[in-house]
Amino acid sequence: MNKIEAIIRPDKFETVKSALTEAGYVGMNTVNVTGRGNQRGVIHTGRGAQAIEIDMLPKIKVELVVKTEDTDKVCNIIMDAARTGNIGDGKIFVSPISAVYRVRTGERDDEAI
Repeated sequence: MNKIEAIIRPDKFETVKSALTEAGYVGMNTVNVTGRGNQRGVIHTGRGAQAIEIDMLPKIKVELVVKTEDTDKVCNIIMDAARTGNIGDGKIFVSPISAVYRVRTGERDDEAI
């Protein structure tokens, strides 16, 4: 099993969620986060031509735990749905998971996903 953490643009979240749901991956958690990568933020010009640098941009982190054999498929679904082709589209991190338990039933691992 793997945990997939995708950092995406907030305006692409509904598209990503719909694509994952359509493919049968309905369980997920989300967290509103701020961050920066290669983009290093944006500069807005205010009134009076004052430049305001915003270096921590709002993003959404989508977290899923999937079977190892589904990892590439899920990552591709997320990339296809979240991609705009512009800098700041996000990143996906994959980590191994050693165990999963469903609290309600006590099921473990693949049965608990």
